[in-house]
Amino acid sequence: MSLRPYREISRRKSRQIHVGPVAVGGDAPISVQTMTNTLTTDVDGTLDQIRRSADAGADIVRVSCPDEESTRALKAIVKGSPVPIIADIHFHYKRAIEAAEAGAACLRINPGNIGSADRVREVVKAARDHNCSMRIGVNAGSLDKHLLEKFGEPCPEALVQSGLEHARILEDNDFFEFKISVKASDVYMAVAAYKGLAEACDYPLHLGITEAGGLIGGTVKSAIGIGNLLWAGIGDTLRVSLSADVVEEVKVGFEILKSLDLRHRGVRIVSCPSCARQGFDVIKTVETLERRLSHVRAPVTVSILGCVVNGPGEARETMVGITGGGGDTHKVYVGGSPDHNIDGGSMVDHIVELVEKRAAEIEAAKTKES
Repeated sequence: MSLRPYREISRRKSRQIHVGPVAVGGDAPISVQTMTNTLTTDVDGTLDQIRRSADAGADIVRVSCPDEESTRALKAIVKGSPVPIIADIHFHYKRAIEAAEAGAACLRINPGNIGSADRVREVVKAARDHNCSMRIGVNAGSLDKHLLEKFGEPCPEALVQSGLEHARILEDNDFFEFKISVKASDVYMAVAAYKGLAEACDYPLHLGITEAGGLIGGTVKSAIGIGNLLWAGIGDTLRVSLSADVVEEVKVGFEILKSLDLRHRGVRIVSCPSCARQGFDVIKTVETLERRLSHVRAPVTVSILGCVVNGPGEARETMVGITGGGGDTHKVYVGGSPDHNIDGGSMVDHIVELVEKRAAEIEAAKTKES
């Protein structure tokens, strides 16, 4: 029995699919995605974004394929990518077939929007022949006309119905290797739609608050919406949509997962906002450590507290910690216990050294287990 039952999240039981080697749904870890914003025909620029995203932790990256030139470029992109590639397809069924043939691991497509039943069958055949899964991507901003006429405006019920209607088309073609998203820029609408869809089917769900905004506003909005769903046990993969560098989407996605103890990657810093009691410049120290420890992939927790009011208590819950003291002498905690003192001038380098050492120990233990 857990000593902290209030921290337990019971995840929704969904069927499992695969995006290349990445399992989505079932008991698989919640994966983090982003999407390139380069021209897909710019192979080098697109691959640079994909590699930077993968270095930040992205499990999957989506690439837009609006025309034949893009699907031609996709083959080289797939070949050079360190992670599976999703081809983003809208309307034209031939682009979907070309993307599957080019090696895309997944197609983001709404089967009801690509034309006749024969065209749908052709796309399904291509996906099946090339071991390609799909994502049905419903968006409040582009709902089907008949649903807008029925409901009068975008609403959770319309999003759910749209997702299920598109799913039925694939089911009728005996294709079940797909996930669904029902995104909206309105947090209330998106959360309600996902909850309704989670009750209506067992397909894996891709979470996102679409058109969320810039780095700060979009992060807050996404954390509220995606975090609400994850806390309810809903969600198998996610993308944080930001008008910002694609790497920031990945970072925010992992921070949301880390805050709910759903996935751990990289350093998680617990730090105070600072005040007149601080024994060192907390804000500058945290900014420096975030930059210098960005390469660490192992899940290491670090506490940076400016004084002894909350410092010792927070340090007991982290692997490495420091609490500000008087006379430019600060207490270092290792493994939750007070260990030694350090002066301000040596503090940052010392913390980096301790974190890197702990990360190496974690990675070595992981390698030994495997």
